[in-house]
Amino acid sequence: MIETIVLDIGETITHDDRYWHSWADWLDVPRHTLSALVGAVVAQGRDNADAVRLARPGIDIATEYSAREAAGQGEFLDESDLYDDVRPALSALRKLGVRVIIAGNQTSRAGELLRGLDLPADLIATSGDWGVAKPQPEFFARVLEVAQSTPEGAVYVGDHPANDVFAAKAAGLRVAHIRRGPWGLLWADAPEVPGGADWRIDSLMELVSIAGG
Repeated sequence: MIETIVLDIGETITHDDRYWHSWADWLDVPRHTLSALVGAVVAQGRDNADAVRLARPGIDIATEYSAREAAGQGEFLDESDLYDDVRPALSALRKLGVRVIIAGNQTSRAGELLRGLDLPADLIATSGDWGVAKPQPEFFARVLEVAQSTPEGAVYVGDHPANDVFAAKAAGLRVAHIRRGPWGLLWADAPEVPGGADWRIDSLMELVSIAGG
């Protein structure tokens, strides 16, 4: 029985477009250039942040992040950043009695912004809040702590093979791999990804049938 569903954030419930566009504008590089670099590092299996490092060699991302915030060009999220299926899927899951948690690799500021959207979720937390990030086992230990269920009763939903599929599975959770965003689409058919996930989905609405079944 599925008691809790935990959802990743970037490219699972939110589009990453605004995030990368804001970095491109801050670095004064064309948006399509940074998008191409993101695609390149994804194809190589590298960290997304390497796209910023390629655009500005030697950059200290944490320092630049603080500078952006100080300049009033920091992180921002609103309703337009959500995928269309987020609210209906989360609402339907809660009607089924499933505990809904949102937890991913994001800053504390992103967590504040998400909580401000009044999403139909029981808890929203980020790696910035917890001080530990995926794919570290400690992140998923926190996930299980807040899930209030057994590992077999919890499902982690995400797009990233290493950070989401393999790491959550190693922690004992069941996993749904969502095929959207650069990571989710590019790596969807890699042999190890379907084998590591319990379900492969294209929409969060599919979770309603999975939980209800």
